[in-house]
This record gives sequence, C-alpha cells and structure tokens, in this order.
Amino acid sequence: MENLLSIGMIVVIFVVFYFFMIRPQKKQEKAQNEMRNNLTVGDEITTIGGIIGKIVSIKEETCVIESAHDRTKIRILKTAVSRVDVKAEDAED
Repeated sequence: MENLLSIGMIVVIFVVFYFFMIRPQKKQEKAQNEMRNNLTVGDEITTIGGIIGKIVSIKEETCVIESAHDRTKIRILKTAVSRVDVKAEDAED
C-alpha cells in the first residue's frame, strides 16, 4: 500500500512539473518560432544582444538588418531576433 502511494505521489509531481514548467516553455518556443517565420522586409526588430535595426533582406536562416543612424548593415541569424518592435505594414501607415 505504501509503495502504491509513493508511486502515485511521484506521478503527481511529474504531472505538476509538466503543466507548470514544460508546457508553458513549449508554448513560448512555438510563439517565438512563429514570430521568426513571419519576419518581413521593413520590420523593425531587436536582437537578443540588444541591436535595433530594420530588416532589409531575408534568406532561409539569416536576415540582414540596417542600423538607423549610419545605415550599417549586419547579417544575423533569424534565431537571434528577440522581438519585432514595428511591423512593416504598421510603419507605412
């Protein structure tokens, strides 16, 4: 009886761990991947390293961003994009 109870407690701990740790992380990863797959030329982005720029070209796994002041171009991986600050269609309005 005690063995069954202890196994039950372990199962409950794993279920709670899944719903509070793993599941939210998977949702966040899915949202990040969707955001990176929907990048378009003209989007203003911020990278994980804090670089802010506007996308000027996109390839499969990389994109080229341009800084605001001196128009320096930097090639980065799409996975380095932290967030989209202004979408291209919003900037045109």
